[in-house]
Amino acid sequence: MNSIELFAGAGGLALATANAGFHHKAVLEWNPNACKTLRQNQADGLDQLKNARIIEGDISTFDFTEYAGRIDLVSGGPPCQPFSIGGKHAGMDDKRNMFPHAVRAVREIAPKAFIFENVKGLLRGSFTNYYQYIIHQLTYPQMIRSGDEEWNDHSARLEKAVTKGSESGLKYNVIYQLLDAADYGVPQHRHRVLIVGIRSDLKLQFSFPQKTHEEDALLHDMWVTGEYWERHRIPKKNRPSVPIQLKSRVQNLRSLFPGMLLPAWRTVRDAIADLPDVAPGESCSKFANHFCNPGARSYAGHTGSPYDEPAKALKAGDHGVPGGENTLRFDDGSVRYFSVRECARIQTFPDDWKFQGSWTESMRQLGNAVPVQMCEVVSKELHRLLLERKVVVHG
Repeated sequence: MNSIELFAGAGGLALATANAGFHHKAVLEWNPNACKTLRQNQADGLDQLKNARIIEGDISTFDFTEYAGRIDLVSGGPPCQPFSIGGKHAGMDDKRNMFPHAVRAVREIAPKAFIFENVKGLLRGSFTNYYQYIIHQLTYPQMIRSGDEEWNDHSARLEKAVTKGSESGLKYNVIYQLLDAADYGVPQHRHRVLIVGIRSDLKLQFSFPQKTHEEDALLHDMWVTGEYWERHRIPKKNRPSVPIQLKSRVQNLRSLFPGMLLPAWRTVRDAIADLPDVAPGESCSKFANHFCNPGARSYAGHTGSPYDEPAKALKAGDHGVPGGENTLRFDDGSVRYFSVRECARIQTFPDDWKFQGSWTESMRQLGNAVPVQMCEVVSKELHRLLLERKVVVHG
């Protein structure tokens, strides 16, 4: 099944959907360094980008009609700047807001389905009206906002169509869910909203996959069986004690057998322990992008990620990695930056996926990326559903 990836960044979602069985016909991204990353991996022969047309440029000028009737899936992570409901409601017209172009892509291509992801901040109460407006536009993408129509008037028209349940024209059944990547095998707590839409004429029923990993299993492996420490060859004398706040919870887990639990959350140690150690200012040629920048510091509220838990969410920052972020915290309280390769592991990018650009630019790509494994689980479920249906692409 064919797909188009929008706002591709370093390729996290593109990897996920390709691994799920979708074949990219085009991959769009405006950032030059991210495009270099995509081109490098394509040149290296990675299957996920085989035959994909990598397009660097402004999506607002791109004509999607050439792909109409030929694409099964549209996916991407549209950038969304803070939206203000004050004044003339200019936020919806902010050129940095890319959701209108995501909707336009759906309208012009009419794919079988779409997957869009975004930050959990979009679900904050102050964004409620805006978020519902996005969902309603994706439900009825052909109901276009007229030139002089205020966004809230357009939203009202869409709400009437939604409540009426009109089936005329292009319509999608849209659902969304806030997911924690750690629950899907990613060694990182990263909360993302995933929006999935399926064309209504296909009469398909989709639900988000249940989580595949859980915290209780990690606690069981650590504090009941000790399997976690044994696997990492940590001598008993060097193992920490059960944290006080977890003692009662661990006690309840002692009556459970491992087979009663899902696989354990993956930790930073699980993700990077087999990589060679790199000191700040050093690099390792055995693994691409495995070098460690010096100068890491710890700040109140920004104390780095512990080794034996899923990592804190990686950050991008407008002017480089924010202070105290993207660091590994040791038992003595000291910190060092993760290497680019370690961050790639934490985001579940494969080791043969290479990042282009400076340390700052590579870290920005990873800080903006969606975890591959989490989106792959969702994409596989969608691919399975569409494949079983064996429908023709809407023309």
